[in-house]
Amino acid sequence: MSHVFKLGDRVRRASFGFANVRMPGARSGDAVETDIFEVVRLVPGDQTGEPAYRIKSSSGERAVREGEITAV
Repeated sequence: MSHVFKLGDRVRRASFGFANVRMPGARSGDAVETDIFEVVRLVPGDQTGEPAYRIKSSSGERAVREGEITAV
């Protein structure tokens, strides 16, 4: 399976359930679901074959699977 998003694309984490809900234990400076991220690395698919990405925003960098993000 090939990557849908390319380096430099702007994405948002997909909302599952309630929008803008912080995870338990999250600090006030942590990313919320509405943060805009930039794709900074394409990661090979895992054992399921789903491509993954490293995404970055002003609040930090994280790894996500393709199904967890949407285009802005």
